[in-house]
Amino acid sequence: MAQVDYFQRKLDDKRRLTIPTELRAEFAGGVVVTRGFAKYLHVYPKVVWDNDVEPELKGSILDEQIADLNVQFRMGLVAGEIDAKQGRITLEQHLLDYAGIDKSVACVRVGKYWRLMAE
Repeated sequence: MAQVDYFQRKLDDKRRLTIPTELRAEFAGGVVVTRGFAKYLHVYPKVVWDNDVEPELKGSILDEQIADLNVQFRMGLVAGEIDAKQGRITLEQHLLDYAGIDKSVACVRVGKYWRLMAE
């Protein structure tokens, strides 16, 4: 099976994003959605958030760069589960507003996580 690195979708009326079947196992342990570095969202499998992102957000309490990263990634952070039956995740309105996403999204793999952008 080929690796999926990009997909496009339209959100349903309840702000749910359907994850392609080939990717659902990646999010089986949960999903974390945060603001990105710019006007887009990051979507992490929970295991990636726990094992790769959280350790990077720890550091000296006086390190301004670490503090700024914590604010960037924790402001509006939403953790949840993928809907096992339909393979959907719900995106909070405040995150969609931040990223300028209305209905259509483009999703691209960025290493171990995904970037969601307005299409």
